[in-house]
Amino acid sequence: MSEKPAYLTRDGRAKLEAELEELQTSGRRQVAERIGAAKELGDISESGEYEDAKNQQAHLEGRIREIKSILSRAQIIDEENGQGNEVRVGSKVTVRVDGEDDEETWTIVGSAEAKPREGKISNESPLGAAMLGKRRNQKVTVNTPSGTMKLTILKIQ
Repeated sequence: MSEKPAYLTRDGRAKLEAELEELQTSGRRQVAERIGAAKELGDISESGEYEDAKNQQAHLEGRIREIKSILSRAQIIDEENGQGNEVRVGSKVTVRVDGEDDEETWTIVGSAEAKPREGKISNESPLGAAMLGKRRNQKVTVNTPSGTMKLTILKIQ
């Protein structure tokens, strides 16, 4: 797994910790019960239910390892100090895409918390990375999978 920092808000860290607790307790218990029930059905060598339960267990354990790795590398974003002269992780950035009238506001977060539909974009995404270090009224050109996007930074909080 990666050794680079995992930027998280306090809320994001709390959500990951809660998910980890849930997976390690009831998640593991439910999978163990499924595996036990599948074993009781008889020959596990040809049991689709047993195979599915074991796959679910592998997925669950993989997610537990992933969350533990993220939490071990977590660097908390100080959201109170988000207001500043330049865009950084934790900043709330209001922009206007060239050729459009509407403004959009995004919060720059670490990749573990990114949810573009909720206005949270990763500092590692093309858009997030292009805005890092930029200042108010600066123009930014972003190469995205769907083409080049040009925007102006209107406000940084």
